[in-house]
Parts: sequence; C-alpha cells; structure tokens
Amino acid sequence: MILSTNVAVSQRDPGGADRVSGIDKRPQPFIDVRAPGPSYGDGSGVDGDTVGDSAHHGGAQKAVYAYAREELDYWQAELGRELPNGSFGENLTTVGLDLAAMLVNQRLHIGTAVLEISIVRQPCRTFAAWLGERGWVKRFSQRGRCGAYLRVIAPGRITAGDVIEVVGRPEHDIDMLTAFRAAQGDKEAARSVVAANCLPPLYHRRLVKLVD
Repeated sequence: MILSTNVAVSQRDPGGADRVSGIDKRPQPFIDVRAPGPSYGDGSGVDGDTVGDSAHHGGAQKAVYAYAREELDYWQAELGRELPNGSFGENLTTVGLDLAAMLVNQRLHIGTAVLEISIVRQPCRTFAAWLGERGWVKRFSQRGRCGAYLRVIAPGRITAGDVIEVVGRPEHDIDMLTAFRAAQGDKEAARSVVAANCLPPLYHRRLVKLVD
C-alpha cells in the first residue's frame, strides 16, 4: 500500500553544491506522475517535484522514487531519531511491500498509474549531508535495501492509501538487492545482472565494464 505521497520543498543543496535540492520531500494528499524525457536533466516524473542535481538525477529511469516505511522504521531505531515519511527523499512511502525483493522491470499498478521498477538508488553526498550522519554512505550501502527508482509506463494519479498491484512477472530473477550489490561493485552480482540483460543500456554497459 502507499502510505504517503511526497513532493519536494526546494532548498539549498545540503551538501554545499551551488544548486537547489529536492531531497526534502513532504507528504501531499496525492501526486500526479508522467514520463519525463529520457535523460538526466529532464526533470522528475512527479508534477511539482524538484530535481536539483540534473547531472545525475531526473529522466525516465529515475522518474519516481519509492522507499519502504519498514526501512524508515529500521533506521529510526538505528539512528535514535524520528524519520517522517519522505525523509529519505522518496516520492512514495510504501508499506507491506518488500522493495528489495522486487524484480527489475516489475510492473506495479498504483492508483490510475502504471509504474515499473527501474534502477537502484546509490547514496550520495547530498543524502549524507541531509541526514547529517557520519559515514552515512557506507552505512546505507552496507544495509543494501536502497528502495527503488521507477519509470512511468502510464501516467496517472497516486493517492495515499492506494493499493499496489503487482502486474505480471519479468522473465528473470534479478531483484533490487542483487542489482544494488552489482552497482556497488560486487562482480558476482554484476555477472548475474549482465547475463539477465534487464537494465537500461547505460547501466548495463557500466556493469559490462566491471566484469570484463
């Protein structure tokens, strides 16, 4: 289920870069989603959202970001602080769905929209500065449960409380946990992902270089 739908409140980049940041996401009653252009810099797939780092974010493969409430609860306990919905920069805070076990390219029908699991999130300096936790990039990476970027297959409206319907099944067994390990440099995981040929071309080529 969708617990919360979240949109950015623009601010200066907490990591010190000379740009705005959209990592501060706040709950809204609903979000409208649509497919942005194909490339970084083509903006968010969420109407009214902000993408600050246009060199690495935005575009079709990173149109919408989802993170599980269960993982926010885990980090609340670990960090000893409250983490409201949207705290990790997610547009969709989910509950009752194991995002780490979702297969790459799995389709999800949510509200009137159809989304598709796309690529993993890799923690960055902005994320670390936003949380203000020493060693955050390493700590988050070791956990490995990175949420999921989603592409928009059919535009529509997603409302807090909407059920997430899993539609069909991709013809491979690469889940987000495996894809994250591959993106982090695990060559065994990367070989599996390359063999499945399930990632967009840019990300596939990166892993081919890793395992060559």
